[in-house]
Amino acid sequence: MTPVFYAPDITAHPVLPEEESAHAIRVLRMKEGDALTITDGKGVYYQATITLPHPKHCEVSIHAQQQIPSPWRYRLHIAIAPPKNMERMEWFAEKATETGIHEITCLHCRYSERREIKTTRIHKILISAMKQSQQASLPVLNDVTLFSDFVARPFTGQKFIACCCESVPKQTLKHAYLPGENALILIGPEGDFSKDEISLALQNRFIPISLGPTRLRTETAALVACHTIHLINMDE
Repeated sequence: MTPVFYAPDITAHPVLPEEESAHAIRVLRMKEGDALTITDGKGVYYQATITLPHPKHCEVSIHAQQQIPSPWRYRLHIAIAPPKNMERMEWFAEKATETGIHEITCLHCRYSERREIKTTRIHKILISAMKQSQQASLPVLNDVTLFSDFVARPFTGQKFIACCCESVPKQTLKHAYLPGENALILIGPEGDFSKDEISLALQNRFIPISLGPTRLRTETAALVACHTIHLINMDE
């Protein structure tokens, strides 16, 4: 496969963004007439050639396009309270994209260790992971959202909250999830969700789940949830 580049507005503006232009011309030493593949992050691959190899605004000519079908018949949305160490959040974003995820929302919870994040770097990580794993769809990344506001929003599919509270009866995700259904999974901070947050989630028809017998870090729990959903569907 030819090198893959990301350009969200490539049909309207057949020019690679500055960062992608620099990678093509300065790093890969691509020349006029060289072939490349471009994705708009919306599920389409464009076959193109370089017409003006400029390191800041590399112009291309598109000669074919292909709609890439999603490998999943369901949508997966993880809402996670970002850990204090942003490298852990970045690790999750990268691995979840490689594994397969449609949407990530950052949650502001009572026990959140981090209540603000800069999404610019994470967005770049999502782009890199999408290209590296040869996918054509970029996950949606939402900014920090208040827990109470988020759980009240409508969602078509199954809704889960992964919590550690011993007084709340839980099923394993493996037994609670119905294959083929859209899934929204809440992952709390290191201190878990508060009792009030769990109660509010249950009132909004979230199903309490366990991700296994051991206590997991926030980013590990989120990736385990992603992988579990995909494994269940692979068995169907």
